[in-house]
Amino acid sequence: MKKRIFLSSPTMHGEEQQFIQEAFDTNWVAPLGKNVDAFEKELAAFVGVGHAAALTAGTAALHLAVKLAGVQRGDKVFCSDLTFSATVNPVSYEGGEQVFLESERETWNMDPRALEAAFAKYPDCKCVICANLYGTPAKLDEIRAICDAHGAVLIEDAAESLSATYKGRQTGTFGQYNALSFNGNKIITTSGGGMLLSDDEEAIAKARFWSTQSREPFPWYEHKEIGYNYRMSNIVAGIGRGQMLHLQEHRDRKEQIYRTYEAAFQDLPLTMNPYLPESRPNFWLSCMTIDPGCAVTPEQVRLALEAENIESRPIWKPMHLQPVFTGHDFISVGDNVGEDIFARGLCLPSDIKMTDADMERVISVIRGLF
Repeated sequence: MKKRIFLSSPTMHGEEQQFIQEAFDTNWVAPLGKNVDAFEKELAAFVGVGHAAALTAGTAALHLAVKLAGVQRGDKVFCSDLTFSATVNPVSYEGGEQVFLESERETWNMDPRALEAAFAKYPDCKCVICANLYGTPAKLDEIRAICDAHGAVLIEDAAESLSATYKGRQTGTFGQYNALSFNGNKIITTSGGGMLLSDDEEAIAKARFWSTQSREPFPWYEHKEIGYNYRMSNIVAGIGRGQMLHLQEHRDRKEQIYRTYEAAFQDLPLTMNPYLPESRPNFWLSCMTIDPGCAVTPEQVRLALEAENIESRPIWKPMHLQPVFTGHDFISVGDNVGEDIFARGLCLPSDIKMTDADMERVISVIRGLF
């Protein structure tokens, strides 16, 4: 069998083991310790935000962000539609109701026009969750301005976009609360983990409190609020510290992969996932869409790649099409962009360990179908 080419797998460098060993040597094998504290500070400094809480997952970060935003049972929350379900699931944890907003074609992210239309229909909404799909920044200044005008909290889901910038500013800084993910397939990984970012020091302190089971400062275990087991392990944080040393290297290699596909497919009826000229994506996943009217389908491409032991993946299925969200409102101002991208798109192998020969294998299979 030919060597497996993965969509996006972890890449370790060695420094991770050094930080882990230090935790073992000092016996800080717990959800607190030097690595946790340092990882929070190093990540916050890189992004340019005041404070950070290291947690067990990006989903945990989003959940605590939703709590900090004050979402309660029955509250409407405006959410990106073309995204992974983890972006929107935490709304349900707090009893809120998702209202899904259409994407625009320039970035595949939340359309500011749909956001304006949503506020016109639901003027009392006080929370918006916007994701940066596949590492491409949304129109973040427009979205933040609309949220501010309506007195709504913006939660930026930057789980896929660490190191991407919009108008020279790092993603993960545009919301009142911002979430990162360090899942195994992300641009850097801790095997599993996430981080909540904010300039609000009190909010981050509250998130840390909730993430350690809301234990009050008593000699005994005293609890006045429901808490969660969301704090990141000192071992896991050690992996993150080692990965941070290679973040820019990972991002640059991701862009090289994107550019290679872009050049290889110039003469084919394919288009790479777009981005705005004022943004600098991290190119976490390179994606393509097949031109309308072409006889070749994304599923044919996926199956042809899989036959050669190459992993690819469909574009996220829009949330308003998911059975679990049947009956939720969907605000569209165009031509159902998300559905169109889902129908014509495919995520291509974007693993930074791919060699030139690996990329040629992928490209050859795809070109052979057109």
